[in-house]
Amino acid sequence: MWSSDTAVKALGIEIREVAPGRAELAMQVRPDMVNGYDIGHGGLIATLADSAFAYACNTYGEVTVASGFEIDFLEPARLGDVLVATAVERVRRQRSGIYDVTVRSGDTVVAEFRGRSRSLGRPIG
Repeated sequence: MWSSDTAVKALGIEIREVAPGRAELAMQVRPDMVNGYDIGHGGLIATLADSAFAYACNTYGEVTVASGFEIDFLEPARLGDVLVATAVERVRRQRSGIYDVTVRSGDTVVAEFRGRSRSLGRPIG
């Protein structure tokens, strides 16, 4: 995934950890990532969370995609903040899964994300 994930690379997202059903990614909020109110753009925070979700649910060797997600923004992110998204598998049955992602800036929870995954039933690669 990483080799062709141009969106993640363009946002400067780094992978900190990937393990079965789990992933941790980080992104620093840059000047081009804040909105008109000078806070981190929600769409980019969602992209970070969605990316952690994607890496976590693709750890079993099958191409797996999102079937949907929801995100709750709890605190604003600020310019210069390093956001860390930690994705954890909650359930995986047959071709479907549910993953929770917490996005933090230091000890502050910025957002909570829940993603639903669906395996396409074919191997990665």
